[in-house]
Amino acid sequence: MGLTEGAESLWVELLTDSKESTKLIVGVCYRPPNVSEEEEAQLLLQIEKAASLGQVIIMGDFNYPDIDWGNSTARTVNGNKFINLLHDNFMSQVVEEPTRNHAILDLVISNDPERIANVQVVEPLGNSDHNVISFNVWCRKQIYTGATKTMNFRKANFSSLRAALQGIDWGIMFSDKNTEQKWLSFKMILNHYCSQFIPLIRKSRSVKNHPMWLNSEVKKLIGRKRKAFKKYKSEGTVAAFNDYKHYNKCCKTAIRKAKIENEERIAAEAKTNPKKFFKYINSKKMQVEGVAPLSYNNNMVTADTEKADVLNQFFSSVYTVEEPVGQVPPNSCTVASAPTTQWLAQDMVLKGLHTINVNKAPGPDGIHPRVLRELGAELQWPLFLIFSDSLSSGMVPRDWKKANVIPIFKKGVRSQPGNYRPVSLTSVVGKLFEGLLRDHIQNYVVENTIMSSNQHGFMKDRSCQTNLIAFYDEVSKKLDSRDVVDIIYLDFAKAFDTGLPKRLLSKLRSIGLSEVICTWIENWLQDRVQRVVVNGTFSTWNKVFSGVPQGSVLGPLLFNLFINDLGESIMSNVSVFADDTKLCRPVNSIQDVTSLQQDLDQLAIWAAKWQMRFNVDKCKVMHLGCKNMQAPYTRQIHNGEGPWSPCR
Repeated sequence: MGLTEGAESLWVELLTDSKESTKLIVGVCYRPPNVSEEEEAQLLLQIEKAASLGQVIIMGDFNYPDIDWGNSTARTVNGNKFINLLHDNFMSQVVEEPTRNHAILDLVISNDPERIANVQVVEPLGNSDHNVISFNVWCRKQIYTGATKTMNFRKANFSSLRAALQGIDWGIMFSDKNTEQKWLSFKMILNHYCSQFIPLIRKSRSVKNHPMWLNSEVKKLIGRKRKAFKKYKSEGTVAAFNDYKHYNKCCKTAIRKAKIENEERIAAEAKTNPKKFFKYINSKKMQVEGVAPLSYNNNMVTADTEKADVLNQFFSSVYTVEEPVGQVPPNSCTVASAPTTQWLAQDMVLKGLHTINVNKAPGPDGIHPRVLRELGAELQWPLFLIFSDSLSSGMVPRDWKKANVIPIFKKGVRSQPGNYRPVSLTSVVGKLFEGLLRDHIQNYVVENTIMSSNQHGFMKDRSCQTNLIAFYDEVSKKLDSRDVVDIIYLDFAKAFDTGLPKRLLSKLRSIGLSEVICTWIENWLQDRVQRVVVNGTFSTWNKVFSGVPQGSVLGPLLFNLFINDLGESIMSNVSVFADDTKLCRPVNSIQDVTSLQQDLDQLAIWAAKWQMRFNVDKCKVMHLGCKNMQAPYTRQIHNGEGPWSPCR
């Protein structure tokens, strides 16, 4: 793009890896304070053109002292033009500290800000009056961590495998064994026969560059096109060139058709195979996937094993140590009738096996969901025996209490462990029984009208949309009645990780769940362990002290029951989706404001009672109505008070 006479710009195109399909465009710019309108327009045009070509990082001295980067506002026309340019091209500016005196003149801009990490403003070089900006750029690289062996189901002999399992007398095999021993015997036999009749195939973990739409027809045409091009190069005839043009045209048509068919297939299977859908979405995102080097004790951790240990240590740090049992507060919710324990049937196990999603990953026990679904008829009886014994004895196999945790990046700086969320992969067999137990408890909850009508999360026929529509309707009615309204937004910190077993069980018993089920859940929540997986390498095992297991089937229902009494003694309108809570109330007088403040105080008392913590940064207030007095509210969180931040 060259250089202008006043404003200067230099652009380079980087290819950080031979396998990376997206190039990185880097620009260095200088915009003098007295730049002419023509030069200003030319520089902005260059930046816009660069942003349209792909991933871009632009840095330099732009001399916009009037721009407030915290609020994205400017006091001059040129400053506003520059901000609008960045917004229109989905670019962000990442320097947050002054680079000369009290102004941010030197900028780092990108349409993929997640690539940029560890931005620091340090001392100037030599006699310069501008500070130096230091930052890292994460680039995707080809990672090879060796090959793993996975089951080759295309060559599996399921007929022989079924015959072998049909010859086992599970009653004799399980005689005189407890639940743990029955489970280990079942797993040993299943793994033994799977190793005989399902061959293994080596699968490399190196990054592949084959597009998802590439099929055999396209491969064949690409081969013919290359062959025709070689022939044209050697012969140089018009006929050979026309032959090459023909195959080139056919190849383009086939590729276009293959891409459309692939997208239609992914969309059609999105509900049954979301893994494939999100794989496609991630392939289109201009960002680096996986776990970046992590900042730990002022050092950068790069080895996969060390990154796994750092993340596991962080994920374990959010757990809450429960107060002694004697201090568990009583629950006000009580249901007299208790459900019968004779509910589990063999046909329920078979139905569950036949509905297993084969695209899900296996848990730490290594039992693949495809195996369970294919062998449903043969495995229903031994699993029914294990499930029945586990429920009656209150003993949960240790494998069902283990979790492989996959770290998923949320937002912010990739080098910070706190910016990753854990997704747990647990035993597929364990989740099968959880699903049966969840359905049983859910039916009981519905029949006895136990669940609060305010809850929309993890509920049948309810969703985020129903939550939004119902709450919007409630607020609209109040505003139509010429009321002024205040809305309080509440969010619990690590809500699913801080639910405490003894307190949860007190609530389950108070709604009338049988002691058999409560005992099983109590054992299921005890002695849980987890390990983090990064690029196929594992961290050490860490204990899980609190929370409902993330990635479990039963966990969401248990969490809903744990916070079910959240809205009791609250006079304001309450709306809940999982742990996200909203309070709404007309505030036409000081008395109304006082009532809303009292409701907030009641929620603070509830949180302290059940050892839950509010996320202060996400708790906000919204004032609606032209005559809203915008009254201040105080929060009593973590034994301290503070004002509520307004929504922006």
